[in-house]
Amino acid sequence: MQITGMLWGRKLLDLVEYPHSEVRGPELSVDEIKDMIKRHGEIFIKPVFKGGVGKKGKSGLIGRAKNITAALKEKERLYFAEHHHNNAVAKSDGITYEAAVPADHEVYFSISDNTNYRAPAMTLTHHGGVDIEELPPEKIAVVPFDPLTGLKAFHVSNALADLGAPTPIISPLVQNLPRLWDLYNNYGMTMLELNPIRMMPGKGGRYAPIACDFKCAFDLDDPAWKRLDLPPHVFASDYSEFEQEINQLRTYQGQSDVYIINDKGSITAPTFGGGANAMVTELLGEAATISSDFGGNPPYEKMNEISKITFKYWLEQSNVLFIIGGKANNTDIYETFRAIGDGLRSFFQTHGPRPLFVVVGRGGPNLIRGMGYLRDTLESLGLPYRFFGFDSAMSEVINYAMGINTWMMNGGKEEIMAKLNIK
Repeated sequence: MQITGMLWGRKLLDLVEYPHSEVRGPELSVDEIKDMIKRHGEIFIKPVFKGGVGKKGKSGLIGRAKNITAALKEKERLYFAEHHHNNAVAKSDGITYEAAVPADHEVYFSISDNTNYRAPAMTLTHHGGVDIEELPPEKIAVVPFDPLTGLKAFHVSNALADLGAPTPIISPLVQNLPRLWDLYNNYGMTMLELNPIRMMPGKGGRYAPIACDFKCAFDLDDPAWKRLDLPPHVFASDYSEFEQEINQLRTYQGQSDVYIINDKGSITAPTFGGGANAMVTELLGEAATISSDFGGNPPYEKMNEISKITFKYWLEQSNVLFIIGGKANNTDIYETFRAIGDGLRSFFQTHGPRPLFVVVGRGGPNLIRGMGYLRDTLESLGLPYRFFGFDSAMSEVINYAMGINTWMMNGGKEEIMAKLNIK
């Protein structure tokens, strides 16, 4: 669950009274656009993408305009723009108009859970406006702090002093950046990033730290994000009916993050855990129909509903049902596999048998009992399967699923159809 951009970011920043640029949505009229240009001299036109999409500026997907003709031309170009980043493709649906902010300095700021320190950490540099990975370590301050006391003014002040930041920008940042801890801590976030914060000179030469871009991610296991009362479509990465149905199942218990990779794919992989999701998505590539993370110990009812929705949209075209995850700490594998098995049985009862090979790789509590239930279900449906336990390398399990997919495309599907008496 992520939010990127200022369309929704400004609303979150307003909760802690953090200053940001003027941001208006696609509903702006021609006269309102003219007035905005008149007041600020220049505006930026940015496409609104679903989910987290990076590298928009480097892809030429940010327009700028100093008159209404240029603004409308950029609106036409970007309103339904497509963005290709790595193996992901995103399509915009709307734009924002954002006021240009004159500045002498740009700052990068983020708070995230840092596994090195096992504590939240602030990352800060006065060389912002670029990818943080492009900067050498000596230009970046990473400061862990106690979550019980939170981010304090002295954390910011000391970090900027150590970096040799210009003196005039230190005081405004010290006064404003600690507010962002309240936003991060009170609403169940795992990451909050502002880049750039543009230091706008004001009366008497005093700077104001204006947020010009926003990004955050939420922990689904923490119900605090529900306080924001955000509509479910904000967290979808597409407007597909599949994602919208899955989004309706978001609860504090169990994750339901999905993203369509290839609507012509042949491997449907319900995945459990962020690490597994990253590896599966990368190695399956275009063969995968969806990228998903259904971990977090979902109860039977939720996992069963997720399974039914997933099978309804993707099982018809799939050669392989690939149930994969790491070794869970607290997820009840029996409940998960029982829910998936019952969902598969329900699909066959409704739509009839389908040629399908099931590959499973998992570890965790009640694993043997869960595999036993799923085995009995698959044998009753006449489906071939292969199970891997927690001691199997995940990469090898993924390679096995890819091999089965190739076999299915080269005659395996016909063998299963003959066994199931499917004409």
